[in-house]
This record gives sequence, structure tokens and C-alpha cells, in this order.
Amino acid sequence: MELRRIQYFVAVAEEAHFGRAAERLQMAQPPLSQQIKALEAEMGVTLFRRTTRKVEITPAGERFLKRAREILAAVDDAVTEAEQVARGLLGRIAIGFTGSATYDLLPSLVRVLRADLPGIELDVYGEMLTPRQVLALEDGTLDLALLRPPVRSSAIDVRILRREPLIAVLPAQHPLADKGPVRLADLADDTFITYPSHNRSVVYEAVIDACQHAGFVPAAMHEVAETSTLVSFVAAGLGVALVPASVRHLQITGACYLPLAGTTREVELALATRVNEPSPLVARVPARAEAFIGGGRKVKTPRH
Repeated sequence: MELRRIQYFVAVAEEAHFGRAAERLQMAQPPLSQQIKALEAEMGVTLFRRTTRKVEITPAGERFLKRAREILAAVDDAVTEAEQVARGLLGRIAIGFTGSATYDLLPSLVRVLRADLPGIELDVYGEMLTPRQVLALEDGTLDLALLRPPVRSSAIDVRILRREPLIAVLPAQHPLADKGPVRLADLADDTFITYPSHNRSVVYEAVIDACQHAGFVPAAMHEVAETSTLVSFVAAGLGVALVPASVRHLQITGACYLPLAGTTREVELALATRVNEPSPLVARVPARAEAFIGGGRKVKTPRH
């Protein structure tokens, strides 16, 4: 059944007159009459009773009119939605957040995006380490990622948003917990709670690098995958940790956040997307995220 015949039928039904319906449709009356007859033949139903004086819709026509209007409204809605998708105003986006950004940026950034882009549905994934986010971008599970560089993938574009220092997390009962800024060397004998090693966490590498610059390598380490677990372990007195400064937004009783004395290692936070991302919807989000977070320095990804 052709959509235009449904449009013709609705016009005739609403005008109750072939001449007026033809004017409304900007076509001649004879072709309109032929199209209605063709529709009736296709359906095997009489939709109108025609006399020399008037056109009356039949009961079958009345029922079809209700459905026909719904069909045309649905088509209009579909066209509008397609246009909005093409303009990046409607659709679904999956965003991943690295562990520390989960507690700092996730709540506020999601609120901003929902307010500024109300037609966008957000699927949000927190506590994702950088390698996992890169894989999720490559396989299409994620559309955007807030992660910690470096990213070694030729399929990913990376834009640095900000840098932040590492800070210490100590148990409340630790002798240095109330002494102000902590010298990293003074933690050399403590057990360190860390993110996963073996190239699974950028922050792990930054922590080890900072410790080596302070003259030691932690003798004992306990690895955990999630920031909340890491801070909880510290609060329980199982060790100390170094984390990006933004983790201090995660408040857990028994854990104290302290700056490191002197210079310290910094880590970067970046926004990552696929190279040549075709979605106009995804393209709208980075600019808003960059404006909200601050920064926006694009870096080159190593090509292999």
C-alpha cells in the first residue's frame, strides 16, 4: 500500500469533497479519484459513498481513517526523529569513566550533558581502567571515554583535558595522618594499595615512578581494580596509597587525603573518541565536555 494513497484518502475524508481535497493536495481531481478507487480496489473495501451532491465516508472508511491518521503521524514522527539524529540532537551515547573520574566528574558532567542535550540518552560506565576503555571504544561498546593517557591505539583520538597531582591516602590511625603534607620517602616502609600492574593501569605506573624518584620501590603491594575498594582498604588500615587528587571527592570514613610535600608526579585526564567518528551525536559531546572540564589539548596517538 502506497503512503501517498493513504494521504489522499485522509484529505478526501477530512474535506468530504474531492474538489477541495484536490486543491489541498495541489493536484487535479480526476487523478485523485483514480487513486482513491485504486486504494479501495487494493483493500477490497468501499471507503466512500459518492453521489453527485456529496461524498460520505463509510463505516469501514471511518475505522480506516483513525488508523490512517496514526500511520501518517507515525511517519511524521519518524522523519522528525531521523532529522534530529542526523543533526546530533537525538540518540544514545555510551560514556566510560576512569576510576577517579567516576567520583569527581561523572555526576556533574552527566547532569550538564542531560541539561544541554535533552534528546540524548546516556549509558554511563564508571570504574573502567584505560586499557579496558580503549578496547571498548574499538569494539563500539563505548562512544566516548574519560581516561588516563597514554593510549597506544591508532584507532583512538585523545584530547588532554587536565593534569592533576598524585596525593597520599593514609589510614586515620597512621602516624603521619595529621601531620600535613607527606614526604613520599617517609612511606617507604608501608604496604602500598595500588591499581593493577602489568600495563593495566596508567596510575599504577605513575605511582611506581613517583616512588622510584623518592628513592624506593614499595616492598609490599596489594593490587585492587576499583578506586572505592582501594580507598576502603586504606581506611581499614591495610596500607597506604597514592591516587589522583580528584579521588578526594570519594569520602570514606577512616581514610585521610594529604598532599605530597615537594614536587610530585602528575597524571593526565583525557577525552577519547574513535578516529573519524561518523556520528553527529557523538561529535556534539566532546566540545561540551571540554568546556565543562577545561583544557582541550589534542595529542598524537602512536601509529603502529
